[in-house]
Parts: sequence; structure tokens; C-alpha cells
Amino acid sequence: MGSIALLTDSTIQFTLPSFFGRSLVKVIQLTVQQRGVVAETGRISKPGELPIFVAEENQVQLLPPSVERLRDLFSQDDNGRSYDQVLGIFSSSAMCGMVEQAIETQKLVNGRINLVVVDSLTTSVGLGILVQAAAEAVARGTSLADTERLVRSLLPHIYAVICAPSLSYLHSSGFLDRAQAGVGEMLGLYPIFAVEEGRLTPLEKVRNHRQVLDFFQEFLEEFDQLQYIAFLQSAVGGNSQDGRILRDHAQDHFSRTPFSEHTINLPVAALFGPSATGMFVVEPTNRKSI
Repeated sequence: MGSIALLTDSTIQFTLPSFFGRSLVKVIQLTVQQRGVVAETGRISKPGELPIFVAEENQVQLLPPSVERLRDLFSQDDNGRSYDQVLGIFSSSAMCGMVEQAIETQKLVNGRINLVVVDSLTTSVGLGILVQAAAEAVARGTSLADTERLVRSLLPHIYAVICAPSLSYLHSSGFLDRAQAGVGEMLGLYPIFAVEEGRLTPLEKVRNHRQVLDFFQEFLEEFDQLQYIAFLQSAVGGNSQDGRILRDHAQDHFSRTPFSEHTINLPVAALFGPSATGMFVVEPTNRKSI
């Protein structure tokens, strides 16, 4: 059996900085572009440097590499060694164009590389959980087909809610029309969305940050058991107490469940805005760890 490479995109946020199989994972960088200025120039290098709100003429976009560039990335590693088999696990196709571009790339490498593309139906920490599970499986000698099956079996067990006060970013990302975004920002609402089948589904509108934390706590209480809990913190104006409040609440209800905190990264901030926060949870499966 030939070597298996795991490819993902830079919306990913791992639950651990190091994990079994990490060396097998290659992260493809997405371009964050605002009015023609891209992150690589150094003008936009951190999520906190993004504006809280964006005007129609100043929208922020998250762009995947070209198909030609992806063909090269899918074909060999950074040292020029060729891949035999590639499993690409990417951010939800409803959130960025990476899955679509990867599927187009399949046509260029067909017959030379066994390339399998999985739409994660999530992003950020949710994507990280899937890729970590795949990396562990491959590192233990699991075949490409069985690793794909494992990843797809995990998809229904990952849940997320996102609070995105910067609704103009959701308009830029194609989730809301301009009027909805404008009215929501004018009223100062804190809209909360569920990530369902890779798309944002409106759940609630609250009036302040405290009510967001209350909603996140209620979200956790909907589950009888959880295998993993992660809190995604805003890149701007974040309160260091938020993570402690949610961690304490999680431990009261799920005393043995690991809990991690993460600051939103630049690509995810480009999707939801730098002030977005979220909760990601994993229901128990027959796997022993995440």
C-alpha cells in the first residue's frame, strides 16, 4: 500500500498543538482578501487587524488556491516526494470554495493519484477534530478507504453554534443578504447560528454578550454525554473570564470531558468576523479519544 497524505485548509484549528500523525497533515493556505489586500502582504496578518464591520465596497473574501496550484500541492510534499494517495478534508463547501476546487483538481490528477475529497460540513475546531482522527488512523496503518469511512462516520457527531455580531462578514461570505446584515448591525444584535449540514441556520438573537454565554451553556445542557468540548473565543474585545465560565459550567455537567479554548484564526474570522465566538462539541462514538 502506498503512502497516504492528509490535506486540509487553513480554517482548521487543532485541539492539540501536537498529536499522533501530525506529520502526515499538510495545511493548504487560503487567501484572505480585503479590497485587494491579501494577508501575505503583511497588511492583514492577524484576525484582530480585521475591521469589526465591513462596508459593501470593502468586503472580506476567503479564497482557495487555483486548481493548477492545488494540482501541485496534491501531487507532492514540500520536499518534492510524490503522494500515492491523498485524503483531502476541507472546510464546509457552504463556507468556502475549497471543496469545489479540490473536486475540480481530481480531474487533473485522475489516474496518477488516488485523491478522495471529504466535505467536513464544519470548520475551525470541528475540522480539526476530523483531521486529527484521520491522522491517528493513518499513522496506525489504516487504509485510505477505511480512514474515509471513519471520517464520514464522525460527521453527524460534531455540533457547533456560532455567534456572529459582525453580520456584514456573513453578507460577504454569502450567508445573509445586505439588508439583513445592515439591520442586524444597526440594532446591535448578537445573532446565534447552528452549523447544520455545513450551513448556518439561525437559532436566536440576543441583546448582549452575557446572554451569548447563557445560550452556550444551555446548548451544552442539551446533551447527555459529550466526548469533547471546545470554546472559540473572539479575536477582539474578548473577556478572559468567558472561557473560565464556560469551562466551569462544562465541568459541572461533563466532569470527565476534555475542554479546550481557542482564539479564532484569520481565515475563520474572514468568514464570521473577528468578534465571532462559538462552541464545538463531539458526541460519544466508539472511538476512545479525539
